[in-house]
Amino acid sequence: MRWLRGHPLLALGILALLILLPGPILLQVNLDNAPESYFPEDAPAVTFDRELRERFPQDQVLVGLFTGSDLFEADFLERIDALARDMEADPAVERVLSVTTLDHIRATADGFTVDRLVDGRALDERSPEQWRERVLRDRFAPGLVAGTGGEALAVIVRPHALDNSLQRLQLERLLRDRIGAHDLEDELAAIAGHIALDVAQLRAMVKDLAFLVPGTMTVSLLLLWWLFRRPLVVVLSAATISAVTGPAIALLILLDRPFTLISAILPPLLTALTVAMLMHFFNATLHAAQRGHQGRARVEAALAAVARPTWFMALTTAAGLASLQVSSIRPIETFGLIGAFGVLVAAAVVLLLLPAIMGRWDHGDWLTPKRGLLLLDRVTALAAHLAIRRAGWVLLATAILLALAIPQIRHVEVETDLYAFFDDNHSITQATRAVESELSGVMALEVVFDGPDWDSLQDPERLQAIQRVQHWLDQRPEVDYSLSLPDLVAEMHWAFNEEDPDYRRIPDDPNLVAQYLFIYDGRDLFDAVDRDFERSRILLNLNAHGARSINALMDDLRGYLEANPPADLEWDMAGMARLFADQERLLIQGQLHSLYAVAAMITLLMLLMWRSIPLTLLSMIPNLAPVAMIFALMGLLGIWLDMATAMIASVAIGIAVDDTIHILHNYRQRRGRGSPVAWALARSFRRSGRAITATTIVLVAQFLLLALSDFQPTAAFGWLTAFGLIAALLFDLLVLPAMLVVAHRLSRASP
Repeated sequence: MRWLRGHPLLALGILALLILLPGPILLQVNLDNAPESYFPEDAPAVTFDRELRERFPQDQVLVGLFTGSDLFEADFLERIDALARDMEADPAVERVLSVTTLDHIRATADGFTVDRLVDGRALDERSPEQWRERVLRDRFAPGLVAGTGGEALAVIVRPHALDNSLQRLQLERLLRDRIGAHDLEDELAAIAGHIALDVAQLRAMVKDLAFLVPGTMTVSLLLLWWLFRRPLVVVLSAATISAVTGPAIALLILLDRPFTLISAILPPLLTALTVAMLMHFFNATLHAAQRGHQGRARVEAALAAVARPTWFMALTTAAGLASLQVSSIRPIETFGLIGAFGVLVAAAVVLLLLPAIMGRWDHGDWLTPKRGLLLLDRVTALAAHLAIRRAGWVLLATAILLALAIPQIRHVEVETDLYAFFDDNHSITQATRAVESELSGVMALEVVFDGPDWDSLQDPERLQAIQRVQHWLDQRPEVDYSLSLPDLVAEMHWAFNEEDPDYRRIPDDPNLVAQYLFIYDGRDLFDAVDRDFERSRILLNLNAHGARSINALMDDLRGYLEANPPADLEWDMAGMARLFADQERLLIQGQLHSLYAVAAMITLLMLLMWRSIPLTLLSMIPNLAPVAMIFALMGLLGIWLDMATAMIASVAIGIAVDDTIHILHNYRQRRGRGSPVAWALARSFRRSGRAITATTIVLVAQFLLLALSDFQPTAAFGWLTAFGLIAALLFDLLVLPAMLVVAHRLSRASP
């Protein structure tokens, strides 16, 4: 450290490299918030889903909903048919489902045939009313591609496997372009589905980045100018923030990690943490200037005051973020790794590079504290007076507050609802409601059955066993629509027997079933069964979006299947609903493990710093209590523990401990010189109170910017973290000194 301070040009060069080198790498960022980027690659549900897609199409689709009173006129059906054929011609699209592409099984003189539900090339063969009646009487179209009232039709685009969110964005743009090209914009009511949701999240991420990154930077620089009124402080602060956030995001790219909505919190978070370190360094420089130090001596004096606590502050914050590595949710794990790296880079820049630059180019006297700083001094002095003179009352009030707050934690609900991530007025929310009100739910669940060998699913008993499971599912309120192999076999049997309703069932003769399946020449059959007739699936559209309700349905289904085994078939569940529901369990496990890890790591670091078990345990109280207050507020207000709020505890503990370190470091220094407890606390507040209060103001302002996000988890993360930091400041300014005073009194009173 001392050697580098003598080489300011080298320090300036390193700072410039940290700013400039990440530039070309940042251009390669992979913006990807697709669901697949969140799931652990080795999770059983992910492995099974990957295996299933080798035989069956994707379950993530893009739904275009069209409404009107003349949807069955030849002109409109012709345009819908042209749209479907145009979309299917694109290499990214595997199939398009619509009334003009869906199979229709009907009786003929010598058996049955499979043709298009609506033949786009023979629209004049029927009147609009006849086409309408044919569609609504079809067994499979209503609820899938047609509304039950006949005033809504859908085009469902089913793509090949898409690698990232940008490809989904391209697919949605393609659909919108083709809708415009075929003059269907007036009838378009909504574009929804999981692909549309992913695109909405991608747009929210880009919007947040465009607002939050410059917003947090601007707020930081304005507050630093307000506090210190030195152009060099503002310039170096801007350079330092760039030198921290750039390499951090570059590391994320080099590790081939996608940039998700979780990752989008990193730039404003690292900006806030960097400014916190800068605040302490510049405040110490101001104190040194007030004592008459100049140039390099001023920097040396500032570092002597803040270097050790700032390093420990960086280590504890990095430990809090690194604890997220235990999460199985990959973006949360990445968030912890990159955040910890960024914090350590910030400490290195602030404590190694800036002192050399400041020692060389910071000339002149620092101004006497202005009104803002004097106001902060009055606030901290008042807090110190209250904590020292009324220590017992402060601790009693704190105990009452915690006694009231902690029971609220049990009301915190673990829940993730992708469609609740946006407010009610958001376009994706309204589009989803429109599709679900006219057709069926957009959450896909698949119940998969495996037979013992090839062609085993042509056996009537096995098909009847699958059908019983489907009938049970159809009674559930969460299920809007279902389709299975038994449905198709029963439809063929019905058509073969002149559409007699008594024959709309699975035939008892396995040879007849085999014959039906052999002569079926449509496209829909192999959505429900593989070509070996060894694996089949029930396709379900659910109106449930929350992980808890989906998990409840899946648990009930498991119980039913275990109590009523489907013949000799093996079974499992797959699809987006299964992946999404399993994610909730991983979220809970990750949250608990992260809390244990961060508490253990920070306790160990505090023990290394204070070399005292009692002081270490005492110092953890004002850091763990704000986390309890955050969870209590979540329980009181009914805020869910989801992907974003699951990170708050680790982030809040990591940041809250910073103030504790600075206060205790100054307090122990003065106590070591023989100062009385009250005097040591008062002088510590004079030295560090202003910095930690100003730092909290900056951090709170920056996190409140996150609260302005349209994406609800990001907004909740922002304002809950801001609340936690305010609580941490109050605990550090009031509760920590009160505990030190009471502990000293008790030690003097004991024999």
